[in-house]
Amino acid sequence: MATDAGAVAAVHPLSPEREGRLLLKLRATTAGHLIGSMLTQARLRLGLVATLSLIFWAALFGLFFEAFTFIDSMHAEVISLLFNAFFSSLMVMMVFSTGILMYGSLYTSTEAKLLLTCPLRPEAIHAHKFQEAFWFSSWGFVLLGSPMLVAYGIVRDAPWPFFAMLLPFMISFVMIPAALGSILCMLLVAGLPRLRIHAITIAVVSLSLAVIWLVYSALQSTQSETMTVAWFEETLARLTLTEQRVLPSWWLSSGLLESGLRGETVAEGRASTLEALKFLGLLIANALLLNLVASWVARGTYRVGYSHLQAEIPRRRQRALSWFDGLLAQSGTPWGRPLRLLLVKDLQIFRRDATQWSQFMIFFGLLGLYFYNLRSFNYTHAYASIIGYLNLAVVGLILSTFTTRFVFPSISLEGRRFWILGLLPINRDQIVWSKFLFAFGGGLLPCLGLVALSGSMLGVASETLWLHLYCCGILCSGLSGIAVGLGACMPNLRESSPAKIAAGFGGTLSLVLSALFIIAVVMVTALPSHLNLLRRSLGQMPRENFVGFISSQQGIVVGLVVVALLGVLATFLPLLLGVRAFRRLEP
Repeated sequence: MATDAGAVAAVHPLSPEREGRLLLKLRATTAGHLIGSMLTQARLRLGLVATLSLIFWAALFGLFFEAFTFIDSMHAEVISLLFNAFFSSLMVMMVFSTGILMYGSLYTSTEAKLLLTCPLRPEAIHAHKFQEAFWFSSWGFVLLGSPMLVAYGIVRDAPWPFFAMLLPFMISFVMIPAALGSILCMLLVAGLPRLRIHAITIAVVSLSLAVIWLVYSALQSTQSETMTVAWFEETLARLTLTEQRVLPSWWLSSGLLESGLRGETVAEGRASTLEALKFLGLLIANALLLNLVASWVARGTYRVGYSHLQAEIPRRRQRALSWFDGLLAQSGTPWGRPLRLLLVKDLQIFRRDATQWSQFMIFFGLLGLYFYNLRSFNYTHAYASIIGYLNLAVVGLILSTFTTRFVFPSISLEGRRFWILGLLPINRDQIVWSKFLFAFGGGLLPCLGLVALSGSMLGVASETLWLHLYCCGILCSGLSGIAVGLGACMPNLRESSPAKIAAGFGGTLSLVLSALFIIAVVMVTALPSHLNLLRRSLGQMPRENFVGFISSQQGIVVGLVVVALLGVLATFLPLLLGVRAFRRLEP
């Protein structure tokens, strides 16, 4: 009897407290190994990330400091509306991003498979994976929001409680959309079979973008001259949609504004601080409530949803190619057919991977929404030219992020299938060139559309718009060549995670070179074009010195030639090096 009792006690499930301590120890051990490997093997990447983050934070702080200095004399309602619009936009983005992260962490990761075989409650596994998604959501929000709030506190001479409560306010706010995204993800997976998940995701994303588009379009009114009283009234009227007291963004902005008030007396200062603490308590209470609801949802739906995804096997049947895949495979010469079939393969893999196309749609959709609403303001030609080139740089930076994250690891991910590719009647060079054509074609059309939308909304001249489109094509070609070429030069055929491949030395080098290439292309094109525009507008630019030559038509032509040479160098030099290295590769 004693032996039986001991056996029963030995197999008794872990208590919630022991589960929490065990998973916390696992998280601490994983984080320690990650930090140790970064300090020993990825010091360059760590230093670059830290340096670029500091530069980015300082640049945002300077911009927000100047902006708050400009509007400091205005009524506090303006600041409240700006805060509400900013935080509500980030809240919507974090709901979608956390949902995507939780889908990958809970349902497709190798760690989730291992944890589900352990005697752990589903809510404990959810809490463990939620910490990871919450970290990824919170650090980005802190990086974007902290320079704005610190600049606001310095400009308004806020008391010390404002700065002391910044981090608790931001963390408690981020937890609300993160928990909502997690809940929606688990309900969606549990309620829908795997074969419909992609269609439903497309419908949800398209519907959300359509609703946002219609709301902003409905709020458009007659345009007024920039910085006039009528212009401010129209702008404030558009932002009142975010002034809903049930939104967590309103709680956050109201609490920050209250904590930033410096009363004339000590009693007034204490009253403002107490009011801010009430809003902070409201955020914390709702964050904890939503975390509790997420645990309840995980208890009832996580294992069910995971079983649906793993157990539902589609019928084994020959699937016909889509019309586009068939057209791509059959068009062209017989010599290029293997290359086209490789393109079809990459296109089908991209369509089946929801983490790729969903992030692509969300980021480029939000960027398109921003470009569309540029028509709400009136710009001078010089100001519109500057904004147009800045938008071009933003499009290039987003594209470089996607090429580093998804295109650079594409050749390394062929590692497990490399023996199959070796048996096919194709040349290794065709594999590399197919990756380049897929990246270039997939990025060219949406980027050209966004740049054309930006130029039309800004009202730039036709020749300036063609310059933007020309630079956009050069950027797409160069960024694709850098990612594919370096991916072929430095493959990691033993790693199955694209995120880990992109986080290595090769991915970091690809991202840095891509950023330098974007800066060089935009600067070489924007400087002569903008100076020429100022020369024609003011007529005061000297003609005989170097600046006069740059601002002339000859200077613009020289800039375009230099940009073309940079594009050819960034495209073909990495590709040729990658092809040469890929020929000698032994898997």
